[in-house]
Amino acid sequence: MDTKLIDPAGFAGNAPVTYRTPPHNEEAEQTVLGAILVNNKAFEKVGEFLRPEHFFDPANQKIYQAVLKMIDRGQVANPITLKAYFEQDRDLSEIGGPEYLARLAAAIVTVHNLEDYGRIIHDSYLRRQLIEVGEDMVNQAYKHDIDIVANDQIEDAEKKLFELAATGDIKGDFIPFDRALTAAIATAEAAFRRSSHVTGVTSGLRDLDTKLGGLHPSDLLILAGRPSMGKTALATNIAFNAAKAYMLSGGKEGAPVGFFSLEMSAEQLALRILADQAEVSGDKIRRGEITATDFPKFVEASQYLARVPFFVDDTPALTITAVRTRARRLKRTHGLGLVVVDYLQLLRGGGTGRGEQNRVQEISEITRGLKAIAKELDLPVIALSQLSRSVESREDKRPQLSDLRESGSIEQDADVVMFVFREQYYLERAEPGRRPDESEDKYNDRYAQWQDRLAQVHNTADVIIGKQRHGPVGTVRLYFDGNYTRFGDLETQHGGGSYDE
Repeated sequence: MDTKLIDPAGFAGNAPVTYRTPPHNEEAEQTVLGAILVNNKAFEKVGEFLRPEHFFDPANQKIYQAVLKMIDRGQVANPITLKAYFEQDRDLSEIGGPEYLARLAAAIVTVHNLEDYGRIIHDSYLRRQLIEVGEDMVNQAYKHDIDIVANDQIEDAEKKLFELAATGDIKGDFIPFDRALTAAIATAEAAFRRSSHVTGVTSGLRDLDTKLGGLHPSDLLILAGRPSMGKTALATNIAFNAAKAYMLSGGKEGAPVGFFSLEMSAEQLALRILADQAEVSGDKIRRGEITATDFPKFVEASQYLARVPFFVDDTPALTITAVRTRARRLKRTHGLGLVVVDYLQLLRGGGTGRGEQNRVQEISEITRGLKAIAKELDLPVIALSQLSRSVESREDKRPQLSDLRESGSIEQDADVVMFVFREQYYLERAEPGRRPDESEDKYNDRYAQWQDRLAQVHNTADVIIGKQRHGPVGTVRLYFDGNYTRFGDLETQHGGGSYDE
């Protein structure tokens, strides 16, 4: 397993070729094995994180594997009980056979620092794996494969490093309940001291915050809807509200936001926010139908917006690994507190398979990855999702959980599932026409009913909470202004609460 160190310039001449031994610690490996053979209870100190493959010496790997199996079966593992396993083992016979087991046990004086020795073995294993990943990176980079671009190689390397980092995280353990209680009380106290009484990141929408208690760290929130319902507009409003609250409160409320816009460009997203803040129709801006008086509004709004901690990544077809990498980096550099992904069906998983079955598996990988990002970075993740076309074929077009595309994994992994529904959109496209056998009076009555219903839902939207792991489900009514693609509180409700159906 030694790695040859080659002189890249070829100037070594007749100098002897040198070798570098991969990182390992033979004494630590022998000490851990000897301590366990003397007292199997010592296994409890390292058994949680130390695996057979972490040992460098193949013989030590086999011994630890055998010890692990016997302890799992409730049997005693010592030089006597293991002797029969290794009498004919070639790897062990080269270093003394069963006598080697006896020497390991006889050399032990104390097991006091056994966990430290185990961590040394684990650390050496990680270093060897890093060398292997590095060598693979170099070899892949030298290959000129026309089907694999450099960015794909970078993402593959990042994926391997993250998997290695997950392997290297051996800090997990049971948390005493008093510590968990202390953290819970601190969260409740912080919410009590806030005027909004929100425990998580504020959405900037009072009734939605009341229903959800804010956007909570480590939660995956799915925001779904059919086209033209306003998914992106609502997600953008929530994200910008959170970033603005962070700026205005000096970091006491809200959060810096990372917005992965896989469908819209950063410029289009900025235009939406600018139109909202300057109160100039985005449609008029795109068509150039703006007046000289609008430009001062743009300047004033842009100066204000430039100070908001809102970061946009509009790279198309990102992998879930790349999202994790960039979110980690933003967390480290700017204290990221909320991630938004628009939308999850445009993300790619790690596989390259095709077909419906593979796509379902890929969506499962993506949703698990988004949930892992939320937990690892301790922040809420909002992921937008499409709904299946089956909604359009129903008379009642209000969405439900079964309408989620590839719904199984999305519904399972999400902590909160919300649907955006605007009845106005459907009513405007269902203006009644007079039927052939219908009288004038009946038609007028039916048309008047349609107008009344349209007036009731004009400039409104429903956010239907179909799942909330830690709270109630129900419906929150919001104000919606299509000119500025703006969602807001429906003022006719206040001081009442949210509207539930």
